[in-house]
Amino acid sequence: MMRFIQKLRGALAVTLLAAGLALAAAPAPAQAQAPASPGAPAQASEQMLFNYLQGNVQGRTSIPDPRSATLIQPQGRDFQHFWRTTLKWIGGIAVGGMLVVLVIFYATRGKIRIAAGPSGRTIERFNGIERFAHWITASTFIILGITGLNISFGRELLLPIMGPEAFTTWSQWGKIAHNFLSFPFTLGVLLMLVIWIKDNIPSGADVAWFASGGGLVGHGHPPAKRFNGGQKVIFWAVVLGGGAIAVTGFIMMFPFQFVTTMDGMQLATQLHGIISLVLIAIILAHIYIGSIGMEGAFDAMGSGKVDLNWAKEHHSLWVDEVMSAGRGAPQAPPGARKAGAD
Repeated sequence: MMRFIQKLRGALAVTLLAAGLALAAAPAPAQAQAPASPGAPAQASEQMLFNYLQGNVQGRTSIPDPRSATLIQPQGRDFQHFWRTTLKWIGGIAVGGMLVVLVIFYATRGKIRIAAGPSGRTIERFNGIERFAHWITASTFIILGITGLNISFGRELLLPIMGPEAFTTWSQWGKIAHNFLSFPFTLGVLLMLVIWIKDNIPSGADVAWFASGGGLVGHGHPPAKRFNGGQKVIFWAVVLGGGAIAVTGFIMMFPFQFVTTMDGMQLATQLHGIISLVLIAIILAHIYIGSIGMEGAFDAMGSGKVDLNWAKEHHSLWVDEVMSAGRGAPQAPPGARKAGAD
């Protein structure tokens, strides 16, 4: 008798469980009356929820940080669209467009030569401290630019070529380098500001320099002081743009420490991406002029000394100041002095 009662209880339990599952799987009355078009009910109900709440969907949390209670943030969709679509267009136009312009410029203008030819005499343009400030900023920015572009474009461009494992390793190390090299980059920007701000105040000579095409258009070389109008644009782009990149980067590295809202964090991330891409495009032009684009230009940051004829053609007002003050007298190369002595 007891065995029969136990079997009866088991059968009753199984029956009740099956009935509960059937009721749970059955569509609710409101769902049964919803439109039959595929996907329409979920989209409509979600949009209606967002419109009703007019903001974040909040839950409850037991940890001290109240931000963890945010379940849904509608602005996050706009941020994702910007990061996945808009920023890529900005980068493609800025960086890709600049590369196309430089290729066309080199094909049509060619390398800008020293019109009078090298004189064999040099004049000091930048001392060791100035070159240190330049190279610490330049070298770290190149790595920051490459690793930053990897964050934005690596998944589409590098992942299919490198494969998942190699791309993962590259991205992990790139992220570490991106974070830690931000500190020496910031130091370099500050050093450049302190050292060169006095030479980069805009003046009337810069207006004349731009009006004459800066020596890039045609074959004339407008007078310029230590830094011409184009170099001053580069300087302020690096100081202001680099400073903005550093500030927004530190906000991202230390989330909610300097900016306490999600909207603020998203804005910092967006500004960081836009300014970085624009600055990369500007620096590409700077690298071009300082290397293959102009004869004798690299010596300024290489050895610190430039050919006297190059200095007279591109910075004639500065050469006059140096010569009149008796500073940085032109020197012949060591080989030339030995040959003259013999």
